[in-house]
Amino acid sequence: MEKTNKIRLDVMIVVVLFSLLFLGLQAEAEAKSAVPIEGAKFSVSVSLKDNLKSLIGKDMVVNLRSGKTHQGFVKAVGDEFIHLEKLSGRDFYDALVRITDISSIELKFRDMK
Repeated sequence: MEKTNKIRLDVMIVVVLFSLLFLGLQAEAEAKSAVPIEGAKFSVSVSLKDNLKSLIGKDMVVNLRSGKTHQGFVKAVGDEFIHLEKLSGRDFYDALVRITDISSIELKFRDMK
């Protein structure tokens, strides 16, 4: 009988702890909200090259017509090429990408605060 009571007590303690943990995580998730990232913007009224120039220093994803993607920081934008540095997943690599080969670009616009 004492063993059964101990097991019940242990189960109740575990249930209470999990409940408190769940409520704490839910409250933390509700406290955060999405806020805009400063300087993150696209302009559909200008060329891709002009959009890229406004993103110098930003981390972005470049999708190529071939289906390949590159993620890195925009270092420079020229007449025909974009220089991406610090490529994601490729330590010590940069990329020089022909602007006409770019089909789309992706940029993080919001962050959780």
